[in-house]
Amino acid sequence: MLADVIDLLADPVDGTPLAAGDDQWRTLVSPSGHSYDVARQGYVTLAGGSGLRYSGDDASMIDARETFLSGGHFAPFVEAVSHNVEQVLDDAQVSQDAQPALVEVGAGTGYYLSHALDLIEGSRGIGIDVSTAAAKRLAHAHPRVGAVVADAWSTLPIRSGSIDAIAVVFAPRNAAEFARILAPKGQVVVLTAEVGHLAELREPLGIIDVEEGKVQRMIAQASGHLVPVGESEVIEFTMKLDQASIAAQIGMSPSARHIHPDVLQERIAALPETMEVTARAAITRLAKADSAN
Repeated sequence: MLADVIDLLADPVDGTPLAAGDDQWRTLVSPSGHSYDVARQGYVTLAGGSGLRYSGDDASMIDARETFLSGGHFAPFVEAVSHNVEQVLDDAQVSQDAQPALVEVGAGTGYYLSHALDLIEGSRGIGIDVSTAAAKRLAHAHPRVGAVVADAWSTLPIRSGSIDAIAVVFAPRNAAEFARILAPKGQVVVLTAEVGHLAELREPLGIIDVEEGKVQRMIAQASGHLVPVGESEVIEFTMKLDQASIAAQIGMSPSARHIHPDVLQERIAALPETMEVTARAAITRLAKADSAN
């Protein structure tokens, strides 16, 4: 709930602290006089003067994500992200009593963030997504999640130095803002698709392959703000997917926007009833550049 994370939130316009506008939590307000309505579903949109530049995943993509992830197909990815977040807190010696503050950027339905919160007792989390369809699910994903609609490429509506760990799973990365909101010993845990991810589906469905060197480019782009902690770890496993699960996987991805639904349905119908499909991604931890000096 937003009440659990209000001390971490900031006015997106000027960075001043936010507080509840009334006892019913119908608005969040800042000392500078800005007010933000809390939606009846429990999320709040925190965007600066220019507003949101794009709308993110629509309801059908969010439904597909919920369907696919709830099937447990990406369980090794979920476990790896959660345990890396836990390790970040252990390395920083953040106690459970300190109510560790987690953020997931591009949180979607909150599946990964909820798993991390279940693993780490006493923690609380902010899920950020630009999609209001995602935020409606996210607001009810976990009792200790605060759901925020915001643009990951803009100033994040979070207080500087307040976050112990940030998770980014196949989502946008704003290195400068991540470095700003991280606590001195905080880190970012990033899961990035690797070449070979969903390889068996790419040719028959006409999906573009993953570019080589994504992790290296991410590290280079973060230079000056974030630095890698150790080597990236590649996680690879095989999933047994039926046609419905394949449709959900593609439906939750950007490929859903680039292939006509009728064409996609026809291509999926031509696949075997079940297939073994490779999942492959790299998990990388990044720390604030000034903390490495």
